[in-house]
Amino acid sequence: MAHPARRRVSLRGLLSALATLLFVAALAAGGWVWFDYRNFSDAPLHIASADATLDIPPGTAFLGIVRRVREGGYSAAPELYWRALAWESKNAQSLHAGEYALTAGLTPRGLLRKMAAGEVIQHRFTIVEGWTFRQLRAALAAEAGVQQTLTTLTDAEVMARLGAADVPAEGRFLPETYSWVRGNSDLDLLRQAHAALGKVLAAAWDGRDAGLPLQSADEALVLASIVEKETGKAEERPQIAGVFLRRLGLGMKLQTDPTVIYGLGSAFDGNLRRRDLEADTPWNTYTRGGLPPTPIALPGRAAIEAAVHPAPGKALYFVARGDGSHEFSDSLEAHNRAVARYQLHR
Repeated sequence: MAHPARRRVSLRGLLSALATLLFVAALAAGGWVWFDYRNFSDAPLHIASADATLDIPPGTAFLGIVRRVREGGYSAAPELYWRALAWESKNAQSLHAGEYALTAGLTPRGLLRKMAAGEVIQHRFTIVEGWTFRQLRAALAAEAGVQQTLTTLTDAEVMARLGAADVPAEGRFLPETYSWVRGNSDLDLLRQAHAALGKVLAAAWDGRDAGLPLQSADEALVLASIVEKETGKAEERPQIAGVFLRRLGLGMKLQTDPTVIYGLGSAFDGNLRRRDLEADTPWNTYTRGGLPPTPIALPGRAAIEAAVHPAPGKALYFVARGDGSHEFSDSLEAHNRAVARYQLHR
């Protein structure tokens, strides 16, 4: 029969061995978890497409972000790993909403760093010189990703939203390329372009040539819009502006087709006829003197500069040659000869 003391020693040894075994197992398990976590944090996400993106709506909590990553198939790692990575990176509370590009080789650590820095995708929207405001609104409405908030509003209501009530919308947005991010609205983009136009126009008017027959920056904008629509070759803008300014100074009608076309609106079928030139509208510069009441398009920087810095000369007429350029004439007789040469012959 075994001695009781020996039985106690054997039991104590067994418990000690078991504790040691459990400790070693725990170390092994912890080591494996640590290795697996490190492999997760610095291994590339599963990105199958070259244009993959992650869209995080405003107000999404951290676990909501993790859920979107998992649902997108970019990572199957448990939420615990993502929590640990966010704690280690110290940026769980500073992640920004937005649309992020998931490029090849991007790791979970790199993704959180990108989101903490707010490196969202920057989209581009270009307003083309010579567009009308109607064309601008149509292009904005077709821009995928931009929140549409203005589709049911009139032009006047849009301008009121921009804080410019009673200001005609035509011509009030600078043709340039603007950046936007997912979540921006059509009003956000218009606000950028409207503010840009205001700055460019104010600077141009302040630096205008002396003696121009223009009474305000608004008149300069109207003239610039006509120059924009009449110009086929960029280098001719100052010459064209000079012709119109000399005609204004002499009290001559501008007699420019683009203003007539603008006044016809949807009635214009692409073919300008004599009866159209005789149909009186506020924009018909064949029937009315001076400048039209509003711009007829969105003029760019160059057209605005040409309106306030016209080329010197004596020309009062010009006619299109058919290649985008124009023949400029000082007298009606010379102009009629140019018309016969370039227009009637054609």
